[in-house]
Amino acid sequence: MSLLDRPLVAPDRIVSGFRPLKVLHHYRKLVADKEDTEQVFHIIEATKGKTSHRQAWDFIQSEEGQRFLRDGISIPAMLDDHARWADLPENSVGKHYIRFMQREGLSAQGLVDESHKWAPPEQLPQDLTQWYFDRLRDTHDLFHVLTTYGRDALGETSLLGFSYSQNHNNGILFIAYAGAHQIKKVTGTKAPLFASVREGQRNGKAAAKLAHLDVEALMREDIDEARSRLGIKPPVIYRECLDILHSEGYSTEELGLSAEDNPKAQAA
Repeated sequence: MSLLDRPLVAPDRIVSGFRPLKVLHHYRKLVADKEDTEQVFHIIEATKGKTSHRQAWDFIQSEEGQRFLRDGISIPAMLDDHARWADLPENSVGKHYIRFMQREGLSAQGLVDESHKWAPPEQLPQDLTQWYFDRLRDTHDLFHVLTTYGRDALGETSLLGFSYSQNHNNGILFIAYAGAHQIKKVTGTKAPLFASVREGQRNGKAAAKLAHLDVEALMREDIDEARSRLGIKPPVIYRECLDILHSEGYSTEELGLSAEDNPKAQAA
């Protein structure tokens, strides 16, 4: 079945709401191994309710959503085609994205593969709603690049606060605050971790819907101009938290940071 032939909502799609026992089961696995991205997809699915679905349906039926459907562009394939962006200026979104992905050893397809550990494509509803949810997944690392949240534990946690305000999935917010609690528990830090998550929520609410953008056009924009146009504010509290954690003796490696993520670490 081609993409354009798919129904908006497949008969086997379940708008399930919150399943707390399933959430707790997969959250415990995520705490045991924060790199086990598969568990995030389980949690998100166990908390995906009517608000998330309604946003999907509104976008799919919008003029922009219909245009992207007709174009049929694979976002992961486009993002992973680094040669496609070779001629971009150094301060473009695309060049910042490529540097981020190469530095972190990531690929857009890699995140797709992680999601397929949770549920192979043939087991998912074959509808346009799934196309939208895949789009949210496929733009995740662009969120990192545009917002400047790092891939350290607090960066991922705070970015989930941002993502919640963009996508309204309660599972994302659950992981965000549970993650901040876990960092606090492990480190005993005085850093205002929960305030960093709340800042992420505020910044996500103030910004344009990043997953609704023309990704190809966005990659070619100057990143400073893109952030200004999209209303993306810098994560001030998050950076303050990183400084406090470093002052308390937690190293770049312990925080899960690369040197490029923390200017203070670069100067050390």
